[in-house]
Amino acid sequence: MIRVGFGFDVHQLVEGRELWLGGVLIPHSVGALGHSDADVVLHAICDALLGAVAIGDIGQHFPNTDPRWKDADSKELLKAVVDLLHRNGWSVGNVDCTLVMERPKIMPHVPAMRAAMAPLLKVDIDAVSIKATTNETLGYVGREEGVCAHAVALVQKS
Repeated sequence: MIRVGFGFDVHQLVEGRELWLGGVLIPHSVGALGHSDADVVLHAICDALLGAVAIGDIGQHFPNTDPRWKDADSKELLKAVVDLLHRNGWSVGNVDCTLVMERPKIMPHVPAMRAAMAPLLKVDIDAVSIKATTNETLGYVGREEGVCAHAVALVQKS
C-alpha cells in the first residue's frame, strides 16, 4: 500500500535570525522567524509525511506553545516524524519539495540539503528532490518578506 501527502509552510524573513533550509545553514542577511529554527523545507516535508498517513500535522506534534520546541533543530523534528511513521508501519518512499524565495540563490546548496535529509528520511539521496523558484517579485515572497515551501511525500506500508 502506498500513500501520498502534501505539505506547505511559510515563515516571515527578519534580521537577526539564521536562515536554515533543508537542514543547512544558508548565509543570508535575514533569516526565518519561528518558534523553532523555522526551516520551511523540513516543516513542509514533515507535514507531507504526517498527512500521507493521516496522523495530524507538525503543529499538533510540535506545538509552538510548548517550550520544548523553542529554537528546536528541525532536523530533530523530521527524525521524530520518520520514527513515528516507522512505529506505525510506514516508510518513506520519496519526497519532493519546492522552495519559493527571491534571494539567495538556492541551487548551490541543494546537494548539501539532500545529503542532510536522506539519512533522516532513511532513504537514498536519489529519493530526495529539492527545487527552488522565485515568486517573480510578486507578493510577500517577491518583496522578500517571507519564504515558503511546498512538499509532497510518498510513503509505503513496511
